[in-house]
Amino acid sequence: MNAAQETKPDNKGLKKEVSRRRTFAIISHPDAGKTTLTEKFLLYAGAVELAGSVRARASQQHTASDWMTMERQRGISISATALEMEYQGFRINLLDTPGHQDFSEDTYRTLMAADSAVMVLDSAKGIEAQTEKLFRVCRMRGVPILTFINKMDHPGRDPLALLDEIERILGIAAVPMNWPVGEAPSFQGVYDLRGNKMLRFQRTEHNRFRAPVQVSGIDDPALPELLGQAAYDKLVEDASLLSGAVAEFDLVRFLNGTMTPVFFGSALNNFGVEAFLNAVLELAPAPVARETEQGVIDPASDTFRGFVFKLQANIDPRHRDRMAFVRVCSGKFEKDMLVLNPRLKQEIRLSRAFKLFGRERVSVDEAFPGDVIGVVSPGLLSIGDTVTTGKPIDFAKIPVFPPEHFAILVNDDVTRFKQFNKGLEQLEEEGAIQVLNSEDALRREPIVAAVGELQFDVVLSRLEEEYGVKARVQRLGFCGARWIRASDGAIPRMSLSTGMRRCRDKNDGIVVLYNSKWELEYFQKENPGLILSETS
Repeated sequence: MNAAQETKPDNKGLKKEVSRRRTFAIISHPDAGKTTLTEKFLLYAGAVELAGSVRARASQQHTASDWMTMERQRGISISATALEMEYQGFRINLLDTPGHQDFSEDTYRTLMAADSAVMVLDSAKGIEAQTEKLFRVCRMRGVPILTFINKMDHPGRDPLALLDEIERILGIAAVPMNWPVGEAPSFQGVYDLRGNKMLRFQRTEHNRFRAPVQVSGIDDPALPELLGQAAYDKLVEDASLLSGAVAEFDLVRFLNGTMTPVFFGSALNNFGVEAFLNAVLELAPAPVARETEQGVIDPASDTFRGFVFKLQANIDPRHRDRMAFVRVCSGKFEKDMLVLNPRLKQEIRLSRAFKLFGRERVSVDEAFPGDVIGVVSPGLLSIGDTVTTGKPIDFAKIPVFPPEHFAILVNDDVTRFKQFNKGLEQLEEEGAIQVLNSEDALRREPIVAAVGELQFDVVLSRLEEEYGVKARVQRLGFCGARWIRASDGAIPRMSLSTGMRRCRDKNDGIVVLYNSKWELEYFQKENPGLILSETS
């Protein structure tokens, strides 16, 4: 019986657990408010007592999702984080992703583990480059997207123009679920178009909003007095425009990724966040069936299956171990269960598994589809691996990106040679960098290859923080790399131009580094028998 033909067990308990799970990622351009919104979600779910600020000030409460020293110093998200919480009977698995493009590889992998996504936009900036790039990844996978337009209590663009931009640039229908009333600095709140409620914003010491005011509709005579005549007239005018220009919300179109519900609010000032979180839980899908090369996998299948989408070493300095982030896709995980890793053709006992909350961990005895668990299994799990109690199976491939930045990494303390090598090995396993060794005998220091230049800063920071090694980088002028093999399978002979460099990767594969597109084209012309690949 193949994977696609497996019968679903008559297990109401498993189906109930699946139905109450919501696993979603939060995506945005840097500084749109993604991490702030994440923290407010945690606050409403009771997962934290005081929401942290992402601003890099020593006096402020740290965010739960940004736990690295460098993240806290710079006020940016560097590494994707899993946060699990309970809220109103739902089990939420929230995946907070880096916004900066230099860490987009980690974000892309994390999106593979999500069933839906929350897209955060700055009301003054609209669709920005990284937001558009991450949206395209969601669109390719058909991931449903909910949109939160942030910072409405600050001067921004016209809401109708923002809706038009979403539809024009992203090619997706945008349907407002609430509508802002007043413009900053006279922002009054949002009108709930579905529930006919007015959520009024009130600037106080803690920036709280007044309780929602229930009205009978946009024509309720209480609204002009509540809002003021000018603000009410503008709301009526906008509502009239929306009724003729915007499609009605269609759940089917949302679930297939061609329509996004749009909400307005202010994450920093805690306005509209609770209503948005409730909408996410109402609209976002429970764990869905997944396509594999062996057929469609239903989450309610009795066979346990999951895949590794992230590795992270030294999350907690008290443990100094390597954690594999496993997304559960079907069946029930149980502590100490024996699973097959098809890549190694080896069985692994998952005896050290944890539920995750940023850098915090708690031992877990069971998990269900949609959950993300951390598994400590040194050397036995890699990014993209599948674990299963059934027959071998292959989920969609985790994307790999070609490096664009290169630098020589110099260890300034030769007495810590072992720590230096261990740190590089673990960072490479995480997929943040690739380590190359030049075949030029004059240079023994490793060459670090990365998708984004900020990864070099991360490497230096983590080597010092986690391994006690001080190092420095010497930037190289190469703009790209190609992995080389010969069409006949023999060790390739090649002619290199003066500026190119031949290296070996961790698997002893041959890599050449080049300085320009012209140089690469010339190399291809001079070596017609070679097969070139952007990735290993």
